[in-house]
Amino acid sequence: MEQKSEKAISTFRSGFNCAQAVVMAYADQLKFDTSLALSISTGFGGGMGRLQETCGAVTGAFMVLGVHNCKTYSDNAERKAKTYAMIQEYDKKFKAIHHTTNCKELLGCDLKTPEGQKILSEQNLHETVCTKCISDSVTILEELLN
Repeated sequence: MEQKSEKAISTFRSGFNCAQAVVMAYADQLKFDTSLALSISTGFGGGMGRLQETCGAVTGAFMVLGVHNCKTYSDNAERKAKTYAMIQEYDKKFKAIHHTTNCKELLGCDLKTPEGQKILSEQNLHETVCTKCISDSVTILEELLN
């Protein structure tokens, strides 16, 4: 788990978004195309395109759960049922730690405004909030996948 969390945070710190960071931490384990995974998860950072809705670390985790279940179950109905159940369990665990999955609430600022961008930078929220969400996402994923 420590390795995956470190890989995710390192990916994030190298310029990828939170969703990409979580997805890439599982690329080797789930044997998926990293270029495609990075492309698909690109729009999910900043709470989905900086809309500050669902946290990218959360949506990245949802993608990992989907890939995991698609590799585990051949029947689509079974894949969906298992994925939905795991997402609901993930959501419960993440909210137990952070009380929300909403990016704007997690950060406490509006990233679509210059003032919000300034707060993000001055308060170093990428390090204090985003890396914690990424790390917690990996921890929860490890619990659910093992």
